[in-house]
Amino acid sequence: MSLLRVVGRPLLASMFIAGGLSSARSPKDVAPAAEPVVGPITKRVRVLPDSTEQVVRLHGGVQVLAGVLLGMGRLPRLSALALAAGLVPTTVAGHRFWEAEDPAERAQQRIHFLKNLAMLGGLLIAADDTAGAPSLLWRGRHAARDLRRDAYLVRRSVRATARPAATVGGIRAKLPG
Repeated sequence: MSLLRVVGRPLLASMFIAGGLSSARSPKDVAPAAEPVVGPITKRVRVLPDSTEQVVRLHGGVQVLAGVLLGMGRLPRLSALALAAGLVPTTVAGHRFWEAEDPAERAQQRIHFLKNLAMLGGLLIAADDTAGAPSLLWRGRHAARDLRRDAYLVRRSVRATARPAATVGGIRAKLPG
């Protein structure tokens, strides 16, 4: 594993672990800001609890688990996707800069919104990172290409040997018995 992955993954995960622990320990602090986003989501996703505080606590647990897994390099692509999926509603709920009346507050919320977008970009890159091993799609494409090349070579060698063999067969047929 490269040094960049060994250092970068825990650095990226640290924010989610800290935030997840905070949300899991005291969801009451986050629940009012999360309500505008959690309400519509819980109406569409039936398996989620009805209480905003419980959803916030669940989200915090997912952040901690996925952050630890990402930081340790265990299931890094899946954990990065889980963190990215949770970051979108968190960003929309927590940093609604378009609703802020005070210009200073609006600027601060915009900075946090853009920071979360940057973290989302990092998570998407981490989710796509195969750690140097080719992806299944790449392997499939190259296996298909190799099979086409092998079939082409077999076809050429059959054609190359068939013509002289046919000539020899024709000559043998003309020879007396």
